[in-house]
Amino acid sequence: MFAAAGHSASRLFDLLYPASASRSRRIHHVPILTHDAFYKENGVPGFLSNEGVELAWTQYQGLLVKKLNLLTEGTDYANASTKTLLLENARNPGAAALFNYASMAHNNHFFFNCLSPNPGTPMPAKLADMLTADFSSIASLRQELLATAEAMFGPGFVWLVKETESASFKILATYIAGSPYPGAHYRRQPVDMATQSPDTIGGLSGEDYARQTQVQNTAGKFGLFSRTAKRTLGGVSVQPVLCINTWEHVWLRDWGLGNKRGFLEAWWNIIDWKVVEDFADVGETIRREAKKFRR
Repeated sequence: MFAAAGHSASRLFDLLYPASASRSRRIHHVPILTHDAFYKENGVPGFLSNEGVELAWTQYQGLLVKKLNLLTEGTDYANASTKTLLLENARNPGAAALFNYASMAHNNHFFFNCLSPNPGTPMPAKLADMLTADFSSIASLRQELLATAEAMFGPGFVWLVKETESASFKILATYIAGSPYPGAHYRRQPVDMATQSPDTIGGLSGEDYARQTQVQNTAGKFGLFSRTAKRTLGGVSVQPVLCINTWEHVWLRDWGLGNKRGFLEAWWNIIDWKVVEDFADVGETIRREAKKFRR
């Protein structure tokens, strides 16, 4: 049922936004996962069926990419990475839609990139030692990650992040298309610009209207064009190393209502800990898959 609904949504989008409507080559595309062909044919063993992968990755990521192409066509952002898009537009309320689609595309890719086709992939010893030092045990880390994700009332992501300065690991939850990167925080947006345009905003004072339609804080540490690092007040610089996607379209098809916990427990068993090690920068080498998320 869910797969059929997904295909209908995809066809509807194609009708509304036909490829022929584009006047130039579209740069953004659905990334090819390390185990892309295997997942499309077999799913992620013990976690998602091939139909589940089709819905949560192929169709959904494709929808996000189409939106990004529509929003960036003919602009300087046409060939920018999703990370660049979300960081550079996080403080621009008028670009809320661009931020949301870019951040969601980045997050969803990060989630799928950390999966393994082989359940029970062992955790590298050095990474295990570092995580044990911060969470007392791997069992405690697992319990805290899964409990945080299960308790989320609404869609989002739960992240394992590494603090850049202290090298310690923390758990961070972001809702909807929120980003774990500190450079994407500290937004002032009393009106949802994803559903309203400057022409339809009503009831705002002149000051509020200007804040919604003009770039704010163009100078200083927090400005959109600041040359210094953009970090929220009291914020901590972190590097995401792992995440779980709690959006319902990811798990409802294969796990059904009331079994979110089963989905989360299965996720823990198919984590590619070598990829996590790469993101955490604790191994001997860093593979290409980890490097591209840092651009």
